[in-house]
Amino acid sequence: MKIYGQKDVNPKALAGARICVLGYGSQGRAHALNLRDSGFDVVVGVRKGDSWKKARADKLPVQEPLKAVKDADLIAMLTPDLSQAALYKAILPVLKPGATLLFAHGFNVHYGQIKPRKDLDVVLIAPKGPGGLVRRQYEQGRGVPCLLAIAQDASGKARSKALAYADGIGGTRGGVLTTTFAEETETDLFGEQAVLCGGTTELVVKGFETLVEAGYQPEVAYYECLHELKLIVDLLHEGGIAKMHQFISETAKYGDLTRGPRVVNAATKKEMKKILEEVQNGKFARQWIGENRKGRKKYQAMLKKDMAHPIEKVGRKLRARMPWLEG
Repeated sequence: MKIYGQKDVNPKALAGARICVLGYGSQGRAHALNLRDSGFDVVVGVRKGDSWKKARADKLPVQEPLKAVKDADLIAMLTPDLSQAALYKAILPVLKPGATLLFAHGFNVHYGQIKPRKDLDVVLIAPKGPGGLVRRQYEQGRGVPCLLAIAQDASGKARSKALAYADGIGGTRGGVLTTTFAEETETDLFGEQAVLCGGTTELVVKGFETLVEAGYQPEVAYYECLHELKLIVDLLHEGGIAKMHQFISETAKYGDLTRGPRVVNAATKKEMKKILEEVQNGKFARQWIGENRKGRKKYQAMLKKDMAHPIEKVGRKLRARMPWLEG
């Protein structure tokens, strides 16, 4: 395992290069602004509309995607996953020979939705945090750690160019860890499904339901099962499980050690292994791609049901009394 820092960056790797950032969402905005502030020649490639207006308001050069790509030496594909295959097909005729194609998530390359031209360097720089955090940390002189992977090294300089890009968005300040497109994609999907998003939200909701069904006030259940989660996550983020144990009560620690394994147990881990297998064998990717091709009807129905849960109604009422949370 290799972790790169600022001292490992070759300042000449992207010297004079034009970088095109395709997409201006969470990651796209953060990357474009950080790269510009690091002194790179950046252009944002988006269609005219809200994203175009936001980029212009941020005083960045903006062009239609094909025009932006035409003269670019490095193209960062930062649009949503399932729009990238069609976008790549559209820009392919104008891609410079020997250009670098950069991704922030390996989904499309790993699952074969994009098969890059052989003359291109194909790299991945994946910040381990949302775009807003990538921007804030950069502005504060810090940086979000990144993952780096190489899928194609046509020039023999793909790694140095990827590392220079990571440095430009602040990633070398937090450390850049080497990985592969497969590892980044599979661990990222598993993490958000089983732990960070799917696992956490289901645990919160089931805890809330258990208390409410037992006759406790929904507001108290919300505070205990959702609101206070931030306190624990902050401790874990800052110092791991050790710091959490340092700052919670002895009673909480005893409950953690004796009751936690009864909730998240061998059956849970067995299901997690099934989820990981579905990521590894492509079942999840095929299902998600198929859902999009069918118009996302099942997805939208599930999302609507999720947003209608009583915990959301209670949460909106309580959060309205805490306006500081919006900051």
